[in-house]
Amino acid sequence: MLHIYNSLTRQKEVFTPLEPGQVRMYVCGMTVYDYCHLGHARVMVVFDTVYRYLKTSGYVVEYVRNITDIDDKIIKRAAENGEPMDALTQRFIDAMHEDEDSLNVMRPDAEPRATGNVPEMLAMIQTLLDKGMAYQGKNGDVYYDVSKFNGYGKLSGRKLDELRAGERVAVDEIKDDPLDFVLWKAVKPGEPAWDAPWGQGRPGWHIECSAMSQKLLGDHFDIHGGGSDLQFPHHENEIAQSEGCIGHKHVNYWMHNGFIRVNDEKMSKSLNNFFTIREVLKDYKAAEVRFFILNSHYRSQLNYGTDQLDAARASLSRLYTAIRGLPESGPAAYTYYEKRFIAAMDDDFNTPEAIAVLFELAGDINRIRKTQSDASAAALGALLQRLGNVVGLLQEDPESWFKGAAGAGDLDDAAIESLIQQRLDARKAKQWAESDRIRDELKAQGVLLEDGAGGTTWKRA
Repeated sequence: MLHIYNSLTRQKEVFTPLEPGQVRMYVCGMTVYDYCHLGHARVMVVFDTVYRYLKTSGYVVEYVRNITDIDDKIIKRAAENGEPMDALTQRFIDAMHEDEDSLNVMRPDAEPRATGNVPEMLAMIQTLLDKGMAYQGKNGDVYYDVSKFNGYGKLSGRKLDELRAGERVAVDEIKDDPLDFVLWKAVKPGEPAWDAPWGQGRPGWHIECSAMSQKLLGDHFDIHGGGSDLQFPHHENEIAQSEGCIGHKHVNYWMHNGFIRVNDEKMSKSLNNFFTIREVLKDYKAAEVRFFILNSHYRSQLNYGTDQLDAARASLSRLYTAIRGLPESGPAAYTYYEKRFIAAMDDDFNTPEAIAVLFELAGDINRIRKTQSDASAAALGALLQRLGNVVGLLQEDPESWFKGAAGAGDLDDAAIESLIQQRLDARKAKQWAESDRIRDELKAQGVLLEDGAGGTTWKRA
């Protein structure tokens, strides 16, 4: 029985979908004005894993993750680059998809863009105006009146008076309340704009997700996710807008993944301490990055560093070593290991515990290979791969994993195989010095040899 930690109630709850056997899930996606960094990678991987596990558990899942393609930062970056805004956003959407593919992240079922859903935002804003929950400020912007929503603060656990104490009222008093947030921004020179009954302009950030989630998933759905930095004010404002508009609860389970931190600070573009996914993938395999993310619980903070990624590399090599060279087989029938793996994932998607089960299984495989035979271990090896696949790991052929891709200046596979054959010929001729020379030459080129009963295998260090 799956349990999910609900940020709204601050406790784990039994997951009961609105419709038996079906799950509707919305996740806040990227604002596309630059390359994705590791913080974005965590959102991608975490909710991809949730998506995979729900599907593995037999649910029919409708997964929506939006793209913010109109925003102050986007407008500014396009102006700095001297390029059309839609050209900028499309370039970084394409780059985002490339990063996702590298990380073995499945595409959501729908990826709505903000600019393609402005009519729905206009309709929601109009409803809020008609209900007296929004108003137009002196500057032409339209604001949501938080005082008209009794539940404001319930997601973040904050009270209006406490929130107001930390705010400063704008000098010109354009808002009725410092906490009121913008739904529609009045047109400014040189900025893109849409027609609206209250004047030309563009949507505020918060209204996007309320309108798009309601359009694609209905006015009441199962799961809403995103990074913990979105809990307040973005998701708090989403609740106010959506529930103020429809008059009832709109999300049952709120999920938030923790930050990635660098030197005890949150990784973010605003702090200029971020590492793009592309930068990291120059030195590490995408699977190592995915393992690094999943080896911590999604709600915990995650420290980034080369030590952690080196550990991820070594850990994956241990798992691939356990299944390397095993004969093909169907996976073992329902076992103790599978039962524990499922129990870990059912406990709020506890991937570190699930991965620990994979290592126990790998240890059992290694023991059976030593004491019995590779054939005896084959079914457990197939099970290890199948369970790994549930969380998007162990997707590669073990030989391909160890051999990897040759970098610039590295020996290619054919050259390595040729030298291995020369070494084999030298050993047959009992030319031990030549055999050792070839081994040392390969080692100097970053290629390690392993001699076994089945012959010589190799891997790139």
